[in-house]
Amino acid sequence: MSGRTKLGVLVSGSGSNLQALLDACAKPDFPAEVALVVSNVPTAFALERAKKAGVPSVVLEHKAFGSRADFEKALVEKLVSAGVEWVCLAGFMRLLGVDFLGHFAGRVLNIHPSLLPAFTGLHAQRQALERGVKVAGCTVHFVDPGMDTGPIIAQAAVPVLPGDDEAALTARILKEEHRLYPLVVKLVTTGVVRLEGGRVVTSAGPAVGELSLRNPGEPG
Repeated sequence: MSGRTKLGVLVSGSGSNLQALLDACAKPDFPAEVALVVSNVPTAFALERAKKAGVPSVVLEHKAFGSRADFEKALVEKLVSAGVEWVCLAGFMRLLGVDFLGHFAGRVLNIHPSLLPAFTGLHAQRQALERGVKVAGCTVHFVDPGMDTGPIIAQAAVPVLPGDDEAALTARILKEEHRLYPLVVKLVTTGVVRLEGGRVVTSAGPAVGELSLRNPGEPG
């Protein structure tokens, strides 16, 4: 595994996107490895996924810290000590502040179950159904201090079908999340996709074709 980019994955819940990343990292040609999983919820099932994969994990309960700044300082220390280069949020239910993001500038990713900028925050699938949209999906984006407001890297769309409830739509979107997140991690860790001046830009290469299949917008 030497030479691979080290990922830190932050989780709060079941960790199905963590599992997608772990599965991708298990492939010998994948350019990254999960070096550390951090959960702010001690009962998160994602911790079991990390244990099964033999990946180090740690619990940092945000409630145990006097301030967000103290929590994020401890979080940075854990990630740095594990050699983490990129941070992936996978159902991490905390907003990250400018100090944390400054330490990993341009190297923090999140996946969100909507076609951003639509339906930010919690229960995006429910919001989509309530508004009657005909197409939903997921987005991988660089993280900024706002809620799901960072520069968009790639998106995948799914139809909203007649009779869909929140569970059905969530399951359909999750399938795309599990494909899209590892792909974007591959692209950013190999330098094909990067953040420059607040804009997402891509370099020429075979992997750009993979991105264009997922992202209907301009790649650069």
